[in-house]
Amino acid sequence: MSTVPPSEQPDEQPSISDEQLAAFLREAAEGGGTAAPKEPSARARMVTQRLREQGDAPPPGWRTGPASHEVNGRTRRRRRLGAVLGVLLVAGLAVVAIRPSLLLDQLPGASDDKPEAGASVSASPVTGGGPTLDAPFRGSPARSWAEGADAIELPAAKAVGDMSEEQVEQALRRTKDFLVASNLDPAVRRGAQPAKALSFLDPKQPDMLPDARRALRSPDREHDPVNLFTRFDPDEVRPVGDVVKVRGRMTYEAGEPGQVRVRADYTFVYPMAKAESGADRISRTIVRRGLTMVLSDPARWDVTAGKLLVERYDAAYFNVACENDGGFLHPSFPTVAPTDSPPTGEARDPYDLDTPLGEVFDGEACGTVTRS
Repeated sequence: MSTVPPSEQPDEQPSISDEQLAAFLREAAEGGGTAAPKEPSARARMVTQRLREQGDAPPPGWRTGPASHEVNGRTRRRRRLGAVLGVLLVAGLAVVAIRPSLLLDQLPGASDDKPEAGASVSASPVTGGGPTLDAPFRGSPARSWAEGADAIELPAAKAVGDMSEEQVEQALRRTKDFLVASNLDPAVRRGAQPAKALSFLDPKQPDMLPDARRALRSPDREHDPVNLFTRFDPDEVRPVGDVVKVRGRMTYEAGEPGQVRVRADYTFVYPMAKAESGADRISRTIVRRGLTMVLSDPARWDVTAGKLLVERYDAAYFNVACENDGGFLHPSFPTVAPTDSPPTGEARDPYDLDTPLGEVFDGEACGTVTRS
C-alpha cells in the first residue's frame, strides 16, 4: 500500500476498492495469498488526471508517403538530353502519436536532461515544460538550434574534378537558395506557389518541372507537392511566430566529368496552431529533407547555365496526419481524435539527424514519434 497519507494524494481518491482490501486481509490471515495491491505512484496519478482533463482521444498516427521515386538528373552529352532513369521520391513519416513518458515530460516542473539521439549534430539537453505561444520551442531539442536561412551554412568551396572553385560555390549557393525558397519562404509555407524555388531548377531536365507544377496544380497521392515544398493550409493552421528552427549539413563531391554533386540533409521545425482566433494549442511539425543536386558545366552538357538538376529528393514528416490531401501538411494536435489511419509503424525520434534518411522509412506504414 502507498506510504503517502490519503490527505496528500491527488484528489484524495482511493485507488484500492473495499473488495480488494477485504480479500487481501482475508488471504493474509490465512497465511498466504497474493501480495498487497499497489497504488499507482503520485506522479502516475497526476498523469492520469492530466489525460482525463485533456480528453480520451487516442494518439494520432503518421504515414510514409505514397511511393518512392528517384530522379536521375544527369543529362547526356551536349545537344542530347538524358532520360530520367527512375524516380525515388520518399515522402513520409507523418507522425503524431506520443509515448507516455513524453506526457510526463510536459508536466510543469518536469525535465528531460538526456542528450538527444544523433548527438553528433544535435546534442542539447531538453528542459521541462511544453510549448506556449510565447515559447513555441520550449521542451524541444530545437530550441537551441539556429534559425532560418542563416542556419544553412555552406562548406568552404574548393575545386573538385574539373569543376572550379567558383562553380562549386555556385552549386552550393543555389542548393541553399532552393532549400530556403521551398522550406522557409513565409508565403510558400502559407500555401503560395513556390515560383522562386522552381526558378532554380533546370527546365531542360525531363519531367522534373512539369511534374512539380502538376503536383502544385492538381495534388493527389501520386503527385504531392509537399514532397518538395513545405506548405500548410492557411484555413486550417497558422504559424506561431516567424521563427523556423533548422539543423543539418551540406556536402559536395565531384560528379561525372563537368559536374559537381551537392548533398543536403536538413531538418526544419515549424510551430503551428489552429487557424481560428484564440487557439493556443501548439503542434510542432518537423520536416526532414534530403536533396542531391547537380550543377553541370554548360560547355560540356546540354543544360541551362546556372540551373540545378535534381538527382534525388527524400522527405520525412513528423507530427502531421497519416492521411495527406490537398497538397498541404496537416499538423496534428494530440488531444483531437484522429480521423485518418491509426499508427502501425515503428516509433521514430524526429530529432535523430544521424540515421540516414533512407533508413527512416518503412514502406507506407504509419508510426509514432518518441518526442515532439
